[in-house]
Amino acid sequence: MSGDTVSREPVAVVGAGPVGLTAALVLARTGVRVTLLESRETLATESRASTFHPSTLDLLDELGVAAALRRQGRTVDRVQWRDLDGFVHAELDYSLLAGHTGHPYRLHVEQARLTPLLLAELTATGLADIRFGTTVTGADHIGGGGTGGETGGGAGGGVRLRTEDAAGRVTVTRHPYVLAADGSRSALRELAGLPGTAEEYPDYALRVVTGTPLDELVPGLAPLSYVRDTRASFSALGMPDHWRLIFRIPRGTDRDAVLAPEAVRARVEQALPGAAGKAVRIDDAHTYRLARFLLPRYRAGRVLFAGDAAHLTSTAGGLNMNCGIHDAVETGRALASVLRGDAPGEAALDAALERRRSVVETAVIPRSEARTAGLDSAAELLARLASLRRTAADPRSAVDYLLKASLLDVAPRPLKGDAHADLVSQAHR
Repeated sequence: MSGDTVSREPVAVVGAGPVGLTAALVLARTGVRVTLLESRETLATESRASTFHPSTLDLLDELGVAAALRRQGRTVDRVQWRDLDGFVHAELDYSLLAGHTGHPYRLHVEQARLTPLLLAELTATGLADIRFGTTVTGADHIGGGGTGGETGGGAGGGVRLRTEDAAGRVTVTRHPYVLAADGSRSALRELAGLPGTAEEYPDYALRVVTGTPLDELVPGLAPLSYVRDTRASFSALGMPDHWRLIFRIPRGTDRDAVLAPEAVRARVEQALPGAAGKAVRIDDAHTYRLARFLLPRYRAGRVLFAGDAAHLTSTAGGLNMNCGIHDAVETGRALASVLRGDAPGEAALDAALERRRSVVETAVIPRSEARTAGLDSAAELLARLASLRRTAADPRSAVDYLLKASLLDVAPRPLKGDAHADLVSQAHR
């Protein structure tokens, strides 16, 4: 390793997506210095997750970016279930969540709109060393705790990271902890020897993007609509400047045939009979796989895992990225508490990591999978729609549904008032 440089850094966060940037900002806001490592040369810009739930907006508001994000997005005030003929089976208004959240609505906006806001706030703290174009190529534990251990060992423990930049320069740094938020193909997870095989769902997804304002063509179409019909079922999401139609495609269906322009056009025309005779521009059509994955534990010694590095779920309900941001907030808070010496040992950190894993196992995965349940037969579909109508007719059931759909019942609570002021004050002592 001739020519390598060695330095000490407080905490390394690997990955500059929404999860990594959120975690880094939570740490920096409490006075913890961070090194943010990202293998890309710039922030990602491709189309990815696009739904922010009320629980997540509450936490982003605490970090000072929710208002700016909302200005760039589309506010969704209701969720709707309808059929191909335009009959609305059920509709729930997010205003029912008033009193449970400071943001009683869902926001549709690309995650690529959030990351620059988080990066700007992180830079402004003056406590972040941000390194783009830097790939982690090695990780070794120092002192107590190995990569396979549940805990990090003694006070002298830490992690030695080996990184390489685009020019091939190698750097070795030391960190008391590393937070891996480097996605579903996490290099840190592989270096730690943790399992990383996802279980594919029987179906895959087709996403069709159109710039045509569908709510102007289809009467009463809500910006969050689930079309449930024995002839065709799909989701329609209204974005700030386009619409997304998401179809579930059975495994074994030839993808080339599905993506053929004439097949895409025929599927869209069947899905939007209210737009019959009117041109619906198809700007893009692509497929993506659906899978689930859950790490058996969210730490390997002093390496902690969050977001897609720790879990994957079906995209139904838009829960996975939101859960990842929740991981970042709760893990960041707990780690900051350990580093500040607020509590002896690492019990609070271990409890936070186990809580985050439990949320995915008991809430996120089941709720996500439930979104597409009951679509395989006419009888199941009719029963599901009847259940939704009963839910919409009962205010208590409607609130309970929205609370769970928004993860408000399992998300970390935002710090406000004196608690938030105390945390910020401690960071500047």
